[in-house]
Amino acid sequence: MAKKVDISIYDNSNDLRSWQLETETSFEPLWDLHFGENPQQSALLFKSGNMADYEVINDKILSYNEIMSLTELSNVLSEFYDVCAVAIVKHAAPCGVALAPTLEEAYNKAFDCDPIASFFGAIGSSQTINYEVAKHINSMSVKLVIAPDFETKALKLLKENPLIKIVKLNTPLKDFKSLIQKDIHVTPFGTLYQDMNRSYLGKNSFKIVTKLQPTKEQIEDAVFAWKISKYARSNSIVVVKDFKTVAIAQGFISPVNAMEAAMHSACDNSKHSIIASDNTLPTIDCISIAAQGRVSTIIQPGGSANDEKMIELADKYRIAMVFTGIKNYKH
Repeated sequence: MAKKVDISIYDNSNDLRSWQLETETSFEPLWDLHFGENPQQSALLFKSGNMADYEVINDKILSYNEIMSLTELSNVLSEFYDVCAVAIVKHAAPCGVALAPTLEEAYNKAFDCDPIASFFGAIGSSQTINYEVAKHINSMSVKLVIAPDFETKALKLLKENPLIKIVKLNTPLKDFKSLIQKDIHVTPFGTLYQDMNRSYLGKNSFKIVTKLQPTKEQIEDAVFAWKISKYARSNSIVVVKDFKTVAIAQGFISPVNAMEAAMHSACDNSKHSIIASDNTLPTIDCISIAAQGRVSTIIQPGGSANDEKMIELADKYRIAMVFTGIKNYKH
């Protein structure tokens, strides 16, 4: 049973704030996991108050890390539930995402972002997986595949592969974000409790700050890149072209290093691409690196002391830049 508890606390400004916490009065264990993140860590899976409706079709037990990847896949796909989208995740971090008119094309575009990282990863689809996509998935080493449904012929093929765990997500992707409302981390210094990141890019948060205006297609790609950057680990740089990630650099201490790594990974594909940063770009070095990669548009939170210098340099190199005012840190 879940119970709501009202709590009133004083914040740093000495203002009284009220929180309503939903806590579990008891935990119902579902099953033992073989181990946690590493073999030396024991782990259990408990039932939570508001769970996704899903089924593991081939009766396999999901591991701790697979459940984490499953969550990340569903988060990313929930951003694109009404189109053909494919996401590939490795170690609970996105390594390839794409949209396309057909699911097979979306799969090929997503896989092309980082073919090496895609092996032994997890693959998710926003639409029913057909036989052609199943053939692609079956030809590589994949640990997990998730989709709202599977065509009969596709499911039969995937079941023949003993390595793949097949998950059917019965909860509609458009409703997935409503399942988890709070983010909780237990630390030796106390338990951290925060709202989930539900950031949304609206008209009021989309400010073009350069003289050069991005095209309609560039704006659409920028929004696509920004949505993916929400789920990449900070500091991250997501490089996109034609609704396809061509590079995702994440987990860097410095945004400058992330930008360098992204340009190196994208190589020639960085030409005319769009870059999204989850964090404020701090120095003109970021613009210079993007200019060397011949990037066309940058979307970032803005708010650095060097904003004016970066805007001036972006104008010099004819790079359109968008400020959102929204940071999407993800540790």
